[in-house]
Amino acid sequence: MTSSDNSKIHLTEIVHIEFAERSYDIHIGASLLDATNLFDGLPQASVAVIVSNTTIAPIYAARLQASLQGRYKTIHTIVLPDGEAYKTWQTLNLIFDDLLKYSCDRKTTLFALGGGVVGDMTGFAAASYMRGVPFVQVPTTLLAQVDSSVGGKTGINHPLGKNMVGAFYQPQLVLCDLSTLNTLPVRELSAGLAEVIKYGPIADMVFFDWIEANIDALLARDPAALAHAVKRCCEIKAYVVGQDEREAGLRAILNFGHTFGHAIEAGLGYGAWLHGEAVGCGMVMAAQLSQRLGLVDAAFVARLTALIKKAGLPTVAPALALTAQTNADRYLELMRVDKKAEAGEIKFILINQPGQCVVQTAPDALVREVIAACS
Repeated sequence: MTSSDNSKIHLTEIVHIEFAERSYDIHIGASLLDATNLFDGLPQASVAVIVSNTTIAPIYAARLQASLQGRYKTIHTIVLPDGEAYKTWQTLNLIFDDLLKYSCDRKTTLFALGGGVVGDMTGFAAASYMRGVPFVQVPTTLLAQVDSSVGGKTGINHPLGKNMVGAFYQPQLVLCDLSTLNTLPVRELSAGLAEVIKYGPIADMVFFDWIEANIDALLARDPAALAHAVKRCCEIKAYVVGQDEREAGLRAILNFGHTFGHAIEAGLGYGAWLHGEAVGCGMVMAAQLSQRLGLVDAAFVARLTALIKKAGLPTVAPALALTAQTNADRYLELMRVDKKAEAGEIKFILINQPGQCVVQTAPDALVREVIAACS
């Protein structure tokens, strides 16, 4: 597709997400922040609010605001502190404070400009303010573009568990501007690759083969490689969430590596490890557990571990307790407050065979073995 005459030409890949009540598009391409025509289908409103953070707002907020000029009478920008440690009630209230200060009504459209933390909090604010206002995801990190901006999960962290307070609330539009990845720190790029790698073992081993062959190009930010990776990840996620919007069954597979990973994040303190770093290590641990249950062989575990390591991600689990004797107890304690846990039983997403996964429980003794082996 091409843009209107007042901006450059923007070649865009489109992934469509279909829900019974409403659907929307994910646009993937370069310099999409300047593609004013992509906002044409949004609900009419007099006020827009851009929610960003102290890192992203100075780089991209003015460009987004320029693209929205003429469409809204008033455009406000809310700048939040940056980091997973600020994904809290206190920070969420900063959004509500400004929405009320600006007298925003229920037609006000929020634009989430940033990574997963900004997207999750802006979405939760949109779901809650006046019981629901429109919002748009404009993810600027690889992790957000391939995962957190897609599918309508919104929320904040609680000291005892990640994303334990939130809502399912779908955006009007997702705009993945691949050019924003050029300013992404190396560590954040690697963190995003964890969520890219995830899609192979759970759904598409052909894609996994492609990632192995193109990991150097992805790390070098090759535009064609990034475009293919983002599009394929969004296609897989669009299919899964289209079948199971509220994670009653199939959607749980997208949490491969997250049960261990969320325990790592909560146990170390939010922000000590990036989300993608914890998920990368969590995938190694989940693969090891799959092997111990006889679902996959050691060769597959070694292959996955090698790719995660090559992506620049940790593969050794951190200690979450002061002594080795209590480390497994702490992991198990944290995992029992995971959202997927039922009646205190931990549900793991395990690889049933490469490209296919299953959600099931596992004996504590095997989980302890995995924690010991990976630490």
